[in-house]
Amino acid sequence: MIIDLTGRKAVVSGSTGGIGRAIAEGLARAGAAVVINGRGEERVGAALAAMRAAFPNAAIDGIAADLGTAEGAEAFVGRAAEADILVNNLGTAFPRPFEATTDADWLNLFQINVMSGVRLSRHYLPGMVKRGWGRVVFISSESGVNIPKEMIDYGMTKTAQLAISRGLAESVAGTGVTVNAVLPGPTRSEGLERWLGPAAEARGVPLEVIEKEFLDAMRPTSLIKRFATTEEVANMVVYVCSEQASATSGAGLRVDGGVVRFLV
Repeated sequence: MIIDLTGRKAVVSGSTGGIGRAIAEGLARAGAAVVINGRGEERVGAALAAMRAAFPNAAIDGIAADLGTAEGAEAFVGRAAEADILVNNLGTAFPRPFEATTDADWLNLFQINVMSGVRLSRHYLPGMVKRGWGRVVFISSESGVNIPKEMIDYGMTKTAQLAISRGLAESVAGTGVTVNAVLPGPTRSEGLERWLGPAAEARGVPLEVIEKEFLDAMRPTSLIKRFATTEEVANMVVYVCSEQASATSGAGLRVDGGVVRFLV
C-alpha cells in the first residue's frame, strides 16, 4: 500500500518526542506538510532541526505553545489557521494513588489530555467539513478501556477521548471528514523510559528487564510480550489519515499488543 498525503497539511500536538514525534515523521514521510508542537521554544527548535535534516524535501514547521491552556491553544491556531489532518496526541500521566490525587491534579490532567484536543478539534473541524475532506485522530490508550488502578485519572481522560472522538464522528457524518481514536498499549516512548529508566539504573539492569517485569505484573495479557515501538503506533495513525482509510470513522483502533481482551 502506497500512502500519499502530498498536498495535505497536518497538525500533531505534543510532537517533539515519543509517539507524537513518530507520527509527525510518518506523516512527513508520506508527503504531508507537518506542524509539530511542544511547550518550549528550545525543544521545538531542536526537534524541528532534526526533522528537517531527516526529511529535507518535506515542509515542516514548529510552534511552541502550551495546548493545555486556552491561551496556548489560541496562540497556536493563530499561527496555524488551517489543517487537513489533526492528530490530538498531547498527553501525560502521573502514576500515584487515588487518595493522593487532588482536585487540582484531576483538573490539570483533564486540561492537558482532553481539553487540548477539544479546543483544536473545535477550531479545525469546520474548515475540514467546508472543504469536504479531513482526518481527526485522538491518541487515546488501552488505559481508556482497561483503567489502571495506579493512574485512575489518566484512564478517565483516555475514556473521555474515546467518547469525544465517537461523538465528533457522528457530528460530521457524510461530510468526507473522519474522526477516529488510536489506542496504544505499553510503548517504548520517551515518556515511559523516563518513568521506568530510574528503576533500571537503580538496579543496574537493562531497561528491557524492567519492561518485562512491568508486562508480567501490570499487563500480563499482552500477546506480543514486549513493548510496541513508537513507529508501530505511528503506522496505524498514518494509515487512518490516508485516503485508503476513508471508510473508517468513529472507531477505536487498538495498537495495544493484544493487552485488552476484547473480541472487537
